[in-house]
Amino acid sequence: MPRAVAPRVRRTPVAASARPAPPARTRRRLAPRLLRWSLFVIVWGLVAGFVGLVFFAWDLPRPEDALGTTRRPSVTMVAADGALLSTSGDLYGETVRLRDLPVHVPAAFIAIEDRRFYDHMGLDLIGLIRAMVVNATAGRVVQGGSTLSQQLAKNLFLTPERSLRRKVQEALLALWLEQRFTKDELLTIYLNRVYLGAGTFGIDAAARLYFGVPARRLTPGQAAVLAGLPKAPSRYNPRVNPTAAVDRAIEVLGAMVETGALPPAAAMAEAERLYFPPVPSRDAGWFADWVRDGIGDRAPPTSDLLLRTTLDSRLQAAVEARLEALLSAQGRAAGVAQGAVVAIDAGTGAVRAMAGGRDYRASPFNRATQARRQPGSAFKPFVYLAAIEAGARPEDAVSDAPITLGGWSPGNGNWRMRGEITIEDAFAHSVNTAAVRVMQRGGGSRAVGAVAQRLGLPGPFPRDASIALGTAEVTLLDLVAAYAPFANGGRRIAPFGIAEVRAEGRPIAWLQRAPAQVITSDAAEAMRRMMAATVSRGTGRAAAVAGIAVAGKTGTTQDNRDAWFIGIAGGLVMGIWLGNDDATPMDGVAGGGLPARLFRDILGSVRGRTG
Repeated sequence: MPRAVAPRVRRTPVAASARPAPPARTRRRLAPRLLRWSLFVIVWGLVAGFVGLVFFAWDLPRPEDALGTTRRPSVTMVAADGALLSTSGDLYGETVRLRDLPVHVPAAFIAIEDRRFYDHMGLDLIGLIRAMVVNATAGRVVQGGSTLSQQLAKNLFLTPERSLRRKVQEALLALWLEQRFTKDELLTIYLNRVYLGAGTFGIDAAARLYFGVPARRLTPGQAAVLAGLPKAPSRYNPRVNPTAAVDRAIEVLGAMVETGALPPAAAMAEAERLYFPPVPSRDAGWFADWVRDGIGDRAPPTSDLLLRTTLDSRLQAAVEARLEALLSAQGRAAGVAQGAVVAIDAGTGAVRAMAGGRDYRASPFNRATQARRQPGSAFKPFVYLAAIEAGARPEDAVSDAPITLGGWSPGNGNWRMRGEITIEDAFAHSVNTAAVRVMQRGGGSRAVGAVAQRLGLPGPFPRDASIALGTAEVTLLDLVAAYAPFANGGRRIAPFGIAEVRAEGRPIAWLQRAPAQVITSDAAEAMRRMMAATVSRGTGRAAAVAGIAVAGKTGTTQDNRDAWFIGIAGGLVMGIWLGNDDATPMDGVAGGGLPARLFRDILGSVRGRTG
């Protein structure tokens, strides 16, 4: 039996392309594609990066130029005793170096602003992430991620604008600063340029403004106050909100403890010792404005100026306090809303005190230098001086009888006619009819006007007999200065408020007009004698101060619209005006009343400082 044979199966060959390629061969084919795409991404990424860099950096300031950027020159004024009066412009103190500062000063800023300052390269990613976590947890912004380098870049080169563009520019400049300067150099620049409120830049200016000490004498607590300011200079300003400043300082002290800059016990002690010196009176602002207006072009226009003024801090404080007390009590009852006081050194013209009103903050208008008003009988010394120079003597007789000139007849108020009185009595009791006759002895209205102008009153003056009763308009400062020759032997002086000027620390020659002899010493003595009689037995008796020789003259205008007293005590001449800005009449206020009493009160509070 034949054997069965199995059928042969024909196999169809498989195409080579359908077979799976070996792994190595596949990688060889993908590599060119990946390379092409990588090059594509890199090239266009570089293009996009370049375009972005140009977008953010095309208007960046030149850092080298910005480091020397211009600013408003500062003017710092201090009183004669060195007490700060005012500052204006951008106030910078002395340039400080790290080695000259107590260790706790830079440590305070690093602890609260940038603890990783010495570890990062301008941008602190760790600090930024930490701030984001803290803010997210709190649900509000409680912590920032900017480094000191970024803050310095913003302060030096950029505006306060809040935008992505500005933040990117800030980062670029921070990186540039880190490459350009060492860490200690950056910290030094920062401490000298950081804005710390109230127009102050740098810790030395702020230390002097807020604490009255240079930066090298700052305590840890004071340094903590200053270190807390960059976050919100206005909100934490010790002069504006001392409570908030203390709270912020305690927060900084706590940060200093955490960084090891202060032991906990020392931080607590510093917090308990925090104290802010009293703010200088703002009422001296009238004096500061007057001094600033007088600088003109006598000082370098681009230099920081330090002006040591002639102001006597103690006398100024007494003037402010007594004026306010009088206006709040007797003045209010008598319908007096405003007043002005000026005190000058009779021998030199140095202004020792000036109040141009009741409250500088409410009204910076200077009633002592800008308001022109009729002085009334306070003008009579110039009338009587003209007669003295024409040969009259205080003991000569003059009639107090009624007089009529060209249809005009001056009255004598409550004065009871006596017939013949001495010129000295006529002056002391301010008898108007006698003053007109004395004017005639002195050569008339033109001669009186010439005498007043010679002593420093600018005029113009009436050319009729009314000049004898003080119808010319004057400022209080000019009137006080014109009285100085009666106190200094006959020399005319020019009022001034600057004793010394320094520009960028260098002294500048600041010459004052020298006193000039304008009347004889005998004439000056005769006038002072009559003015002393005014205080001892005349209309100015309320100005007398026990133990002090006081001379002066009262003045009251029609309907009691203005009341004056100009007094001399030793080498000081002080003038007082009371009235209302709208010239409404006061209730019976005369120069021998409230103004004379105010003179007495001020002089009595500082007795021993004149002469």
